[in-house]
Parts: sequence; structure tokens; C-alpha cells
Amino acid sequence: MRSFFEVDCGARIILEAPPRMPWEQAGGLPAPGLVIGCGGSCRGEIAIHQEPQTAVALGEHLGRYGFPGGHPFGPDRYGAFLREFDQRGLGAKVTQLDPPQASVDELMLFHSGAHVEFVQRSSEHGSGVLDGGDTPNFRGVYEAAARVVGGSLKAAEWIMAGARRRAFVPIGGLHHAARDRAAGFCVFNDCGVVIEALRRRHGLKCIAYVDIDAHHGDGVYYAFEDDPDVIIADLHESGETLYPGTGHVTEIGRGAAAGTKLNVPLPAGSGDEQFRQVWPAMLEHVARFKPEFLILQCGADSVAGDPLANLRLSPATHARAARDLCALADRLQHGRMLALGGGGYDRGNLAQAWAGVVEELLAA
Repeated sequence: MRSFFEVDCGARIILEAPPRMPWEQAGGLPAPGLVIGCGGSCRGEIAIHQEPQTAVALGEHLGRYGFPGGHPFGPDRYGAFLREFDQRGLGAKVTQLDPPQASVDELMLFHSGAHVEFVQRSSEHGSGVLDGGDTPNFRGVYEAAARVVGGSLKAAEWIMAGARRRAFVPIGGLHHAARDRAAGFCVFNDCGVVIEALRRRHGLKCIAYVDIDAHHGDGVYYAFEDDPDVIIADLHESGETLYPGTGHVTEIGRGAAAGTKLNVPLPAGSGDEQFRQVWPAMLEHVARFKPEFLILQCGADSVAGDPLANLRLSPATHARAARDLCALADRLQHGRMLALGGGGYDRGNLAQAWAGVVEELLAA
């Protein structure tokens, strides 16, 4: 059955509405895992301890991924998040992960060797640009970009090492980089590297990628356009008004992957109400494939007031997306959810949106 969502500004979005899922009919979430023990000296009392379930990648190295000279993606983005993170007292509530630098072999899980070598050479002299002009070069850009990938990989490995775990990487979510080139402020695509690592290292058969950044995640979409085992639901500002100009509603995957991809372009000016209209069908699209791992790219440039985009979501919508995907992960009985910060060029917006996502990961 097809569902038609009328969105303000005269746009019509057509989404496939799947049948109700078994977990919806059964109702309720499985109980979170608890450790019950007494260490041999309880004397009739039982101590119940909730195992740590949320991690955040932190460290000054993440802040080094940012471009100089007043670039919108500046190195101060990490500091803006960290101040809000600390102000809310979140540091004591999460497991803090120190991001390592991804190895060449890890980068090449997704990227071509030629691209990795190009960035290495460029990083030594630090001049010019790495793409058509959006992504400047600077000395150390290779190490900074590889560190972001390492943070996302470490977060994914931490999730896989336990039960019902969630994690957040604030500067991760570099979704424009293609397998063979940088693009749109993104040198390497940590989203793609994580997807490939989960499949090759852990044998996962189906992974879902959900993106609510204002910009279409073209680097992820086209890398897996013909792959039926990577489920994509991408909400973004229409390519008619925003870079990269892709992500049309007709782009649903190719060949055997047709129908596994869902693009939801919203007209400029769309806000929380338009999100509420389409979000349930995005969740159902993901749920019907029963993915074994969920990735949320929660770019804050879709929040109202961003200088580079024209959507008007609130930080509360980003929190809702995280909350709903955690609930879905639990209903699928694995609880695995990785959130990646993505874009966002108003520092206050990204701090509020990302800290709200972390709070939902903790609360879920």
C-alpha cells in the first residue's frame, strides 16, 4: 500500500507503507539486560546493577578535524559540543572512548587506495583543496580525518562487544565523501567505513543507516545504491535548494536493492510538523528489514537558524529520532545504535541537538 504525505509548500512525498511489524502486534519492549549478584555475601539481599550502555567518543584529537580561516566546519565545533556536554553533567554518566587513528587498512574497507594515498600526500604540504573547493587542505588533515574514522570504528566495536549498547561520536557522520574522493567538508566517510567493518569483521547481514542532516548523504547512498543489505532512510532539504542536489524521492536503490532505500526530500522551510508527517513511515521502512545494527546521522544543520541550510527542525526532533531508533533497536532485540554528529554550523544549535541525543541514548 502506498502512503501520500502532503507537506507544506505544496510538496507531495510518496512513501511505501509496509505491513505492521510483529513486534508492534506483540507490544512492548524486551526488558533491558540487568546484572543480578551478591558477590557471595548478600545475606538475603540482592544487588541489581545496570551495566554501562552508552559511550561517547571524546578527546582533543576529534577537535582537530576542522578547517581554518573562518570555514563553517571549523575546529571550534567540538568545543561547542563539549561545553554543553559538560554543563549537563553527561561526562560522569557515559563511558568515554578515546578515538584512535584509523589505519590505512581500515580506511580502505570503504575507500580506494588511491584516495587514501592522495590525502596522505596532500596532508604533508597542506595547500590547495581536496575536492572542487568546499574541502580545504591543511597540514595534518590526513591524521585528523583518520582520527574521526577511528572514533566511529571504536564506538561501533564497543557496541558490538556488549548487549544493548549505544554510542555517540560528535564529529563523525562525514557522509559526503565518496569511495574515491573527498566532498562537502568530508575527507573520509566514517559512516561507510563502519558499515563495511561491521559486515566484514562481525558478519552482520543487514545494517540500517538513517540520516536527518539537512544535506542528502550522497556519499553513503551512492556507495550502497545497489546493495540490498544496507537499508537507508534519508530525510533532508530538497536538492532543488541545497547541496548536493541529490536524494530525490525516486531514488530507491537499483537492481536487487530497489526498495531498500528511502529518500525524503523536504521543501526549504519545513520544520517539526513536516518531520512528524514522514517520520513514522521512515521508521517502518527501516523496521521491516530487521537490521542488526542502526546508525543515525543526526546532523544539526537541519535545526532552524543554520547558516548553510533552510530547514526549521528543533533540537527536540533530533532527540526524538534518537529515542525512537533506540526503541526500535530494542524491539529488534539487539539494542545496537550508533549516533554520529554530522553537520551543523550554528554552534549553539549543534551543542543543543547533540547533547539532547546523548541524553536520549542514556535514557532509552
